[in-house]
Amino acid sequence: MASLEFYQCDFTAMGTPCAIQLYAKTRSKAKCVADKAIGDVQRLEAIYSRYREDSFLSEINRTAALGGRISVDAETAGLLDYAAICYRESDGLFDITSGILRRAWNFKSAHLPSGEVIQSLRERVGWDKLSWISPILEFPMAGMEIDFGGIVKEYAVDRAAALCWEGGIQHGMVNLGGDIKIIGPHADGNPWRIGIRHPRQTNAVLLTLQLYTGALASSGDYERCIILNGMRYGHVLNPKTGWPVRQMASVSVVGDFCVVAGSASTIGMLKEEKGQSWLDELNLPHLWVDINGQTGGSLTSTASDNVYKV
Repeated sequence: MASLEFYQCDFTAMGTPCAIQLYAKTRSKAKCVADKAIGDVQRLEAIYSRYREDSFLSEINRTAALGGRISVDAETAGLLDYAAICYRESDGLFDITSGILRRAWNFKSAHLPSGEVIQSLRERVGWDKLSWISPILEFPMAGMEIDFGGIVKEYAVDRAAALCWEGGIQHGMVNLGGDIKIIGPHADGNPWRIGIRHPRQTNAVLLTLQLYTGALASSGDYERCIILNGMRYGHVLNPKTGWPVRQMASVSVVGDFCVVAGSASTIGMLKEEKGQSWLDELNLPHLWVDINGQTGGSLTSTASDNVYKV
């Protein structure tokens, strides 16, 4: 078999550093496929970014603010269907209407929001408060909004990997800000080595995974947080209380698809003291670290020399 050329493209999307690494017969072939995948990531960002006034998500939220109804396309309908599944499987903890709580939390400040502000926002949180019968999304209560954070970036990873495969790439990896999908092992058959970061030690690796296939996603309290009087308040907010979760420091999950691994890691965080048992029952390879530094999960029990192969 002819040797394959390695190609890497680093870029920024969805507010995070990203990379696509591919092997192809020529670098020009790899670049062509990577450009197509990156273009699709940018397309999804343009549609679902909450920071862009011209995004379809912003149009949905303008409708939600007025208590109206809107017809959505098939792709958005699929994301809403998945959000409904996550809401059900998490007992209401994974809730795409809870993004409105970020109005109370400024993780660049050194101040906590008041209970009154949180309570006023919580009254507008609840997937069960809206009506979703495809293709119509209706907001009976004015002042709500939705946010596909925790779904869209991971969905973009899976789509980018699929587009690379459809383009003839059988060896490569897509990495959008630590959410990862393996297209196939290195051209020589070796796995990709991927480190899971320690949530409390800067630049420290907790576990190294050797992945031949599948996807990896992590959720944690270390990227955006406020630390006051020695207590950390992370950005993963419990929609039922409006306050950050206080049990897990990070959860990492391996699955066939990044969108599944991503939602599972977030739900593991949101479940707090029930997170360990929920992740065990999910039966996907996983690793958790609690706020006291204790670690657990199926990845730790099967790792050898701090390396896990899948």
